[in-house]
Amino acid sequence: MTIKLTGRIDSGNAAEVESKIFKEIESMDSSEALVLDAADLEYISSAGLRTILHLRKTNPGLRIINVRPEVYEIFDMTGFTEMIPVEKAYRVVSVEGCEEIGRGANGTIYRIDKDNVVKVYNNADALEDIQHEREVAKLALILGIPTAISYDVVKVGESYGSVFELLNASSFSKIIASEPDKLDWCVKEYVDMLKLIHGTLVPKGKLPDMRETAIEWAEFMKDYLPEAEGKKLMELVEAVPQDDHMIHGDYHTKNLELQNDEVLLIDMDTLAVGHPIFELASMYNAFIGFSEIDHETIKKFQGFDFETSKKFWHKVLAAYLGTENEAIIREVEDKARIVGYARLIRRSIRRGGLEDAESLAEIEHWKAELIELLGRTDTLLFDVNAASEGGSSSHELVIEACPENLDEVMSFVAKTLDAVDCPPKAAMQIDIAVEEIFVNIANYAYAPEIGNATVMVDIEEDPLTVSITFIDHGTPYDPLAKEDPDVTLTAEEREIGGLGIFMTKQVMDDISYEYKDGRNILTLKKNLQG
Repeated sequence: MTIKLTGRIDSGNAAEVESKIFKEIESMDSSEALVLDAADLEYISSAGLRTILHLRKTNPGLRIINVRPEVYEIFDMTGFTEMIPVEKAYRVVSVEGCEEIGRGANGTIYRIDKDNVVKVYNNADALEDIQHEREVAKLALILGIPTAISYDVVKVGESYGSVFELLNASSFSKIIASEPDKLDWCVKEYVDMLKLIHGTLVPKGKLPDMRETAIEWAEFMKDYLPEAEGKKLMELVEAVPQDDHMIHGDYHTKNLELQNDEVLLIDMDTLAVGHPIFELASMYNAFIGFSEIDHETIKKFQGFDFETSKKFWHKVLAAYLGTENEAIIREVEDKARIVGYARLIRRSIRRGGLEDAESLAEIEHWKAELIELLGRTDTLLFDVNAASEGGSSSHELVIEACPENLDEVMSFVAKTLDAVDCPPKAAMQIDIAVEEIFVNIANYAYAPEIGNATVMVDIEEDPLTVSITFIDHGTPYDPLAKEDPDVTLTAEEREIGGLGIFMTKQVMDDISYEYKDGRNILTLKKNLQG
């Protein structure tokens, strides 16, 4: 129940006001909360405060809202703000005719003058959302993420907004649209900020866990996918480990601002923790997913065309992963698409997409793509640290596992061995092992289909040792579990096959195998000084 307070409440009329209020609330349901709207209250004395105190004792959930600044000072100095929720009246701001500089799931950001912007929340009762965003933005700033902090809360229409100071700032969307020659600069700054975010460890419990949210998406999708694919999606998401590193959750070019040569991150209400795959999924949706059917969508949302968006996304992913290897980029993109499509489909269905012909066409497209991806993906994980370690650019090869690609694999390994002056005998023995293992993967891992194999070569010093790791997502198979052939038997007594892994064991100093996260991982080691 809301009761309006007007004019003055002083010693002359406090008893009368109190009597009227108690009479009004006689019929109030015990489950209701009492709210005093003080928008028109001009003055209150100690007598009026006593009336408020009487109301508080009989109505523990009492709140006072829309209090003018001068009246709020009275409540504050007398300690009433400590025992009763007292909310100030909010300055009213209009965004009519203002430039829209950002739009997210929870609100829209407008520039209200050259110095300030306001984020207007979709939720009409957004005060808790605003408080949450201010708190997480302060946390991000403390942890080293450059961001703008709201300095005021205002009333905008039927909702509320947070006001930020952004002096003459330009979003990256605006820069890309108006200055295409700065695309590569934007890519670099965008990726640098992304790596800073993902490298930031957040104290436990301070931010929501995106993995839990993604599990809810997967659970929802089980009713809209074939049983096997629904189960596979759930297993893939649940297999992603919990991670306390920060992710933004809505990281696109309208949420990055350039202000006086400083790049600032804005729109912080989606801040969370989790594995980067969840971030890449939302990024894929922002730049590609939402616009796959209607290419004009990206133009309306970001201000640049679909071709520019695809180009920017590809460059960002390559820079983030630290590689130009298209197979690596494509593999990680496909993992992001799985989570991204699940989120897009759920979002559309919850907004009535199944009843709208245009939205239904989008859902069917995303669903077909998702089912196809689920059929050839066994993990959503990827090496987050590959770029910083330099592994994926110089010591890692991702290639289709087919016999025709053996020469490229052999050449890739040989280049690393040549760089460390590998002795000829060891080089020959390594060639034998590499051929046997790769051909085995090519012939059996994905049969009758074809999948990717990853080959990683690492050199360790003292003693000089080469490690060659083969990774595939095919049928689980431990070659070390196979019994060695009896090489003492005659030709007539011998079974055909089995010599490849036996030879590999003989020429390598160590071999190890594990099946982890849906992957066969076989590592060969050879001492080059032996």
